[in-house]
Amino acid sequence: MEILDQIRDDQVIAAAIEILSGRISHDRISLTSPASVKNFLSLKLAQQEREVFVALWLDVKNRLIAYEELFYGSLTQTSVYPREVVKSALKHNAAGVIFSHNHPSGETSPSSADELLTTSLKQALALVDVRVLDHFIVAGINTMSFAERGLL
Repeated sequence: MEILDQIRDDQVIAAAIEILSGRISHDRISLTSPASVKNFLSLKLAQQEREVFVALWLDVKNRLIAYEELFYGSLTQTSVYPREVVKSALKHNAAGVIFSHNHPSGETSPSSADELLTTSLKQALALVDVRVLDHFIVAGINTMSFAERGLL
């Protein structure tokens, strides 16, 4: 019976992601609330078995242009290349970005490497006038915001 419950749960999650993605692509949802961003990212990243680094590219009114999975890693780390992030920002003509990555370990605390990466990306994107609004870490159903913790 547990397997059937899990399959049903997975189907509901997949349907929720499809609905959210459809709304985002059609309505250009404004991502001004940390709660709405956390919910969206939790649905997208919570079940990933390896680290995934994503960008939510935003227009000047903080409306979503694109959700992009930029880099994939292992169970414990992902290599992120600032040059590729800047290229993606320019490709989408973004004015802002919210970064996120998951921690399959279940721990939301940022590592020193996470903090250094965020600072490096913020500096690189500032050169092309793209604002880094936040960086979220998703660990299962828990999320942590760099902005809310004063780390940006």
